[in-house]
Amino acid sequence: MKYKIKSRIWIEADDNILLGEGRVALLKAIEETGSLSKAAKTLKMSYKKAWSLIDALNSRAQKPVVTTSIGGKGGGGAELTDYGRKLVNAFETINKNCWEFLDQEMKKQLYHDF
Repeated sequence: MKYKIKSRIWIEADDNILLGEGRVALLKAIEETGSLSKAAKTLKMSYKKAWSLIDALNSRAQKPVVTTSIGGKGGGGAELTDYGRKLVNAFETINKNCWEFLDQEMKKQLYHDF
């Protein structure tokens, strides 16, 4: 039998969620599509929910994470700022390191011969 440990992490700012797996997925979808509405559709999320998450993220972060432009002839758009990309990379690195640490701890604690 092989055991597997599960965990979720998130980053808080002043006791409010700043970034977690769902928000990172939304930010990555914005980066890929260049649009908040397309990103929301990709994730099967309402535009209102996506906008609410991005609005909260931008207001809680030290700097803007996503910039948007109003639609026109070619339509509007959304893109990650450099700071937004850094946040996504930091979260993914921390998350990966956390999983690796937990896997090592599990092996050490459960499979160690006494």
